[in-house]
Amino acid sequence: MVPTLTDIQQIIRKECDTIRDFLIDKNASYGNSVFDPVRIFSDGDPVQQINVRIDDKLSRIMRGREYGTEDTELDLIGYLILKRALVKVLGLGATAGGEQP
Repeated sequence: MVPTLTDIQQIIRKECDTIRDFLIDKNASYGNSVFDPVRIFSDGDPVQQINVRIDDKLSRIMRGREYGTEDTELDLIGYLILKRALVKVLGLGATAGGEQP
């Protein structure tokens, strides 16, 4: 049986809710580090720092190497959303791909 449009919309809502809750919890756990890094070892700009995190997640996916029970795809989605939020907070106006956030 093919899922209905309503079924798919419900699944999308649930996935978005999961991602939202995950990001809020993780941001609290990390002390808002994307937006207010402690800068002990790195002094790169915040967008470059998040790009490195995204690269790390893509590397894990490409190599098929999950870390423990971590959900690398969920982490990647989270970092992409955080990057869009960071670009807005910094007033950069467009994401790295050039489209408006």
